[in-house]
Amino acid sequence: MRFLRGKKSAPLDAWIDDAINPELIPIMRFARVLRRDIDAVNNAIELPWSNRQAEGQINRIMTLKRAMYGRAAPELMRARMLPSLDTK
Repeated sequence: MRFLRGKKSAPLDAWIDDAINPELIPIMRFARVLRRDIDAVNNAIELPWSNRQAEGQINRIMTLKRAMYGRAAPELMRARMLPSLDTK
């Protein structure tokens, strides 16, 4: 899967063809799913855009939510999620 680091999706089709091997059923299923959405996979490999920042924020909020589940009112959760305005 060297093509993921090289930002070139041309070898992807050859990898998918090699991965569709009836002996390795989980890899075969994964390759079939890649083939179904090949345009999105190619774009994810080649284009410079990423949703890492949004995913990081979602992960932070979900972690806070899990940590506070059943322990605090929504006001306390809101206070933990929003950045502090104090500049001490």
